[in-house]
Amino acid sequence: MADAKVIPFDDDRSRSGSASRPARRRTGAGSGGRGDGSTAPVSALPGGRLPESPSDGAEGAQDPQQPQEEAVGGVGAPADAGGGWDRRIAGGLAFLRRRVTGDYEVDEFGYDKELTDQVLMSALRPLADKYFRVEVKGIENIPSDGGALIVANHSGTLPLDGLMLQVAVHDNHPAERHLRLLAADLVFHLPVVNELARKAGHTLACAEDAQRLLELGEIVGVMPEGFKGIGKPFGDRYKLQRFGRGGFVSTALRAGAPIVPCSIVGAEEIYPMIGNAKTLARLLGFPYFPITPTFPWLGPLGAVPLPTKWTIQFGEPIPTDGYPPEAAEDPMLMFNLTDQVREQIQHTLYKLLVQRRSVFF
Repeated sequence: MADAKVIPFDDDRSRSGSASRPARRRTGAGSGGRGDGSTAPVSALPGGRLPESPSDGAEGAQDPQQPQEEAVGGVGAPADAGGGWDRRIAGGLAFLRRRVTGDYEVDEFGYDKELTDQVLMSALRPLADKYFRVEVKGIENIPSDGGALIVANHSGTLPLDGLMLQVAVHDNHPAERHLRLLAADLVFHLPVVNELARKAGHTLACAEDAQRLLELGEIVGVMPEGFKGIGKPFGDRYKLQRFGRGGFVSTALRAGAPIVPCSIVGAEEIYPMIGNAKTLARLLGFPYFPITPTFPWLGPLGAVPLPTKWTIQFGEPIPTDGYPPEAAEDPMLMFNLTDQVREQIQHTLYKLLVQRRSVFF
């Protein structure tokens, strides 16, 4: 079987097949939504982030002489505790009702903001905050509004770095901006993964989609190394691979969007790739089949990533709005800007590695 087909980011071809964009779904008055097509306020799922309500005063106060056992879930429990859970349960039921009735919106790319905020981000947040303990630097370099292209290094055998980057941008930016990642077509041919990727705002890594998102004022993320970066052996960790022909620079120039270099340290060590079963990879249609110190020897347990300490740093943006429209067709300019972005990411990686005390702390 041939190697997995990958559409490069700088390919201007339109999408086809399963990678095509779904039609936009709108909320109308007939489906229980607002008549003007706007989205109803979203309540959080149980366990989501909600402000605590003030105590109800004397009614919810616990008698200091009352046994503790009565106060836990009993008559003597504080009123705001029961009220908080009631609100969360009601919010969760309202969320499920909207999902069942179709009373929600997705954009022209299939992005479901409500599902991403309430479910997907909530599921990824503990992994970023507690497991990898992601530290974010330079978040102020991402603009508060308007489009921008974040260009990052790619590593880790499995693309967890893209997901952690998405959480880092949303949770640390004052405007809680959403990152729209560009992914290879293999992602959109995998069952389940295809739907989740679309719902989370990811789209095909082609110039058409990238330019459209930037012109809509979105924050777009791209990892130009592709499979060469994520599937490189452990001995080549933190050595950037080739960035292609500079298609991401051309797209940023056409949209007039700034380019924000991003360096990620910590992802290289989550699955140390010490080998590649190329024959098995060809049979499965994958670009590579990793062999690590724990996989496949420990079975499913070997798929658990190592709890490394991550640092994500966003560099100073490189403006592109000062160039004339024909600059996007200038190969020398694209080469120079591509090299500038690559060198800035590589230099920051080396600096972060020198500052790092340990892989795990």
